[in-house]
Amino acid sequence: MPKYDYVALDNRGKETKGTVEVASQNEAIGRVKEMGLFPTKIVETEKGQYKKSSPKKTRSASRAGGKKGGALNLNLNITIPGLGGKVKPKVLTAFTRQLATLVDAGLPLLRGLRVLEKQERSGVLKKILGELALSIEGGSTFSEALAQHPKVFNRLFVNMIKAGELGGVLEVVLKRLAEFSEKAQKIKGKVKAALFYPVAVLIVAVGILILLMVMVVPKFKEVFAGMGVKMPKFTLIVLAISDAIRLHILPTLGAVTVVVILFMLAIKTKIGRYVWDKVKLKMPVLGPVISRVSIARFTRTLGTLVSSGVPILQALTIVKETAGNVIISNAIAGVHESVKEGETITAPLEASGVFPPMVVSMVDVGEQTGALPEMLLKISDNYDEEVDNAVASMTSLLEPIMIVVLAVMVGSIVIAMFLPLIAMITSLSGGEGGGGAGD
Repeated sequence: MPKYDYVALDNRGKETKGTVEVASQNEAIGRVKEMGLFPTKIVETEKGQYKKSSPKKTRSASRAGGKKGGALNLNLNITIPGLGGKVKPKVLTAFTRQLATLVDAGLPLLRGLRVLEKQERSGVLKKILGELALSIEGGSTFSEALAQHPKVFNRLFVNMIKAGELGGVLEVVLKRLAEFSEKAQKIKGKVKAALFYPVAVLIVAVGILILLMVMVVPKFKEVFAGMGVKMPKFTLIVLAISDAIRLHILPTLGAVTVVVILFMLAIKTKIGRYVWDKVKLKMPVLGPVISRVSIARFTRTLGTLVSSGVPILQALTIVKETAGNVIISNAIAGVHESVKEGETITAPLEASGVFPPMVVSMVDVGEQTGALPEMLLKISDNYDEEVDNAVASMTSLLEPIMIVVLAVMVGSIVIAMFLPLIAMITSLSGGEGGGGAGD
């Protein structure tokens, strides 16, 4: 019978080595797990070949608090060699819905994955589904297999599946995940659609301005130079801007590029990200939309996790990482510390100043009645409608603003070009009138 050398982690994250004598590599994995260890390497002694990818030991593994927690934390940091590319959110949402349907219909999970693998068009997801099926065949749970692909399946996805497996309600959790992903995609699509018109108008406005400055204004400058007309200051300013754009286009583009790069680098820093996220929440038109989207995401994610059986502290940690806004994330961190100390969720939510009184009151009622998950999901549904209304208001407000801005900018250039002509006509009319009076 062949022997297998193994490297594994115990419940404290300490590395342990040993040898087991079993018939196959899958049995070796099972034997090591029975010993209360989490295997990271399995190598057959005689052949000296690795039969399992060797993930790097990470800090999260060393901080694992228990056997299951240690395995989960390790898996979240496993990197699969040779796996490139990402899966689009729409593709992942469709996969989740299809798998939920198959499992709910009574199809075994492994068979469902194989069915979806055959019909999947995305090459990256097709490969991942094959690896998920192989991992499950090798004795891993579905959540452990998912955790080996952290770039595709985030902690929210993995932990909800883990909770579903432990509670024996995997089909229910898959349905909730599918609904969660579909709602998130729906809101994202609405915001994108609302921003399309203003962005399109802005692009057209910039194109028209560049065309006027590069092609039209220089022609007027030549006419004015030939006529010897004294030009007003406003016209001189417009002509100077035209010359700067036309004659120094490369330095101008370079300066704009440098400003954009510096801005992108700034918002990647801790302070820059904090300031930018705060500015986004305070913006006159976009601010209310961003705030409502963030609150809807927070309540929906937390409600979905808690209702699926994920412990509240673990759920708050996941929500903090997926908040998408530093201000919201800091507020959730305060909630986490409060709950960790045995206090309520309501007090830090109210103290943060980020969440409206209505949200705080509904969360308070949910805590007192023991129906926190249901109340959080109701809040998310209400804020989905609020997002729809905010997007509609933003669109109706941005359209006239963009049109007025475009009209003012183009009109200013036209006026600047006609002011010298008006002055010349006025002076000629005055000269002719004065000559007639002298006769």
